Amino acid sequence: MGLKHQAVSARKWRAAIRRVESHFPSHLPPLLFLTDPKRTPDPIGIAEQLPIGSGILYRHFGADDRWDMASQLADLARRRGLIFLIAADPKLALEVGAHGIHWPEVRLRESLKWHGRFRLQTASAHSRSAIVRAARMGVDAALVSTVFPSRSPSAGQPIGGLRFRRLAQANPFPLYALGGINADNSGQVADVAGLSAVSSFTGLKSDGPTRA
Repeated sequence: MGLKHQAVSARKWRAAIRRVESHFPSHLPPLLFLTDPKRTPDPIGIAEQLPIGSGILYRHFGADDRWDMASQLADLARRRGLIFLIAADPKLALEVGAHGIHWPEVRLRESLKWHGRFRLQTASAHSRSAIVRAARMGVDAALVSTVFPSRSPSAGQPIGGLRFRRLAQANPFPLYALGGINADNSGQVADVAGLSAVSSFTGLKSDGPTRA
């Protein structure tokens, strides 16, 4: 990707982030970076490019080096003013001082045991009923997928930007759009939800906070 293309991509991302910030709860990061062992082999490098106030969601999937990586990401988050979440591992999150926990939809009920122990709890949701359940369980937000076509091997049939917008507008509960989110399509959902992605981040580093 050329420097000009990177600059255009960065401008689109930042414009979309500003749109999220205009309506999203201030305690939630407008942008979430989800790690993936195969698709993001260098999560530190990507996290270094995120604007201040963004979030990192570390998914270790049982990796042997999970403690070391979580510690590095936690330190980076503190240094750069980022929000750090760990997926489905509250013990590790407590050990490294993470801000919160993310729960897969099938483990959502476990969030009840951790209310008040973390700054944030989020959950995955793959249907309208799952969104309602997440809201009732008291987590802070739900990540809804798959919105746009995605390269992820676990991605389902995309629901599309229009359908996702309707879903978000029908639910006052904060949602993140996940699945195929990139600089070009992020603006389609930024005024109704937060943004979350595994890759597609380019030239996003900012020396100051994005929120006013």
